[in-house]
Amino acid sequence: MQLLNKRPESLVDVPMHYCPGCGHGIIHRLTAEVMDELNIRERTIGIAPVGCAVFADTYFNCDMIQGPHGRGPAEATGIKRCKPGAIVFSYQGDGDLASIGMAEIVHAAIRSENITVIFVNNAIYGMTGGQMAPTTLIGQKATTCVEGRTAKQAGYPIRMCELLATIDGSTYLERTSVHTAPGVLKTKAALKKAFQTQIDGKGFSMVEILSMCPTNWGTRLDNPSEATKYVNDDMMKVFPLGVYKGEK
Repeated sequence: MQLLNKRPESLVDVPMHYCPGCGHGIIHRLTAEVMDELNIRERTIGIAPVGCAVFADTYFNCDMIQGPHGRGPAEATGIKRCKPGAIVFSYQGDGDLASIGMAEIVHAAIRSENITVIFVNNAIYGMTGGQMAPTTLIGQKATTCVEGRTAKQAGYPIRMCELLATIDGSTYLERTSVHTAPGVLKTKAALKKAFQTQIDGKGFSMVEILSMCPTNWGTRLDNPSEATKYVNDDMMKVFPLGVYKGEK
């Protein structure tokens, strides 16, 4: 019998800790598949974030490190400059990247560091209990804004692809999602393009991925369609999908 699908070599065969319906597991697999297809696993170094994916070093079958909250791009910069032949990626959530790590990601793009950033945007702080994040939507409820985020009190959600697209040093920026099968396929293609950008030495690349967080969005865990519907009906209006820098 022909084997049509298998676990990627770049993914360790262990159970993941993510909540049911979370998009991190999907994104991990897609990243691993791309590493296999590009044959870069043996020279890849990944940086795990402080957040829901803090244990990513347990799941990826490549060299991984953990560092201080939000400092992934700085760590990636140091590794890449010391080992130019390595393929370096920073895996980050919205709090890690767009809050405490905002200066790091902006200046990495300004310097056009030849690294790849995988940015998971689920519009909320997942690991710490559902607080408002820099990407939380206007009107979206969180533990720190129980009646919904307001622009007057907390400002507007940050659009990272649009922000980084204004920087000359950014080479490839794309926003995708994993809430549908076509979205998953587009996300894999975007990740492959981002890693290829680094392989070709073209500079800074980032893929922003809209992801589900049923637990902290308050949706029913036995009905994942509520979370995917929220991505489609609400998040994509604020964070439109598409290529923001680079070849479409």
